Amino acid sequence: MRITVGNITFDNVRYDAAADVLYLHVGDPARAVDFEESPEGHALRFNGDGDLVGITIVNAKVLIESEQPIGVTIPDRLLIDPASLARAVQPAA
Repeated sequence: MRITVGNITFDNVRYDAAADVLYLHVGDPARAVDFEESPEGHALRFNGDGDLVGITIVNAKVLIESEQPIGVTIPDRLLIDPASLARAVQPAA
């Protein structure tokens, strides 16, 4: 599954239903070398060049079900359409 947020396509998508946390990464998550927290409380991961390579969205299903855009400041604020993330939090068939 691939999910595009802003101009970044995350090709490594994993949802932890028990914790309601959605992990979005470009490639191998282990390549991230720097970590920050967005003002909204989401974890941001960056590679050695300072490029965003991962976003961890806390309370993902709750946010998606609210149907309001999900804000993530990186450092510019992005608004994510919850519908674009919804399939990532659905149980596997």
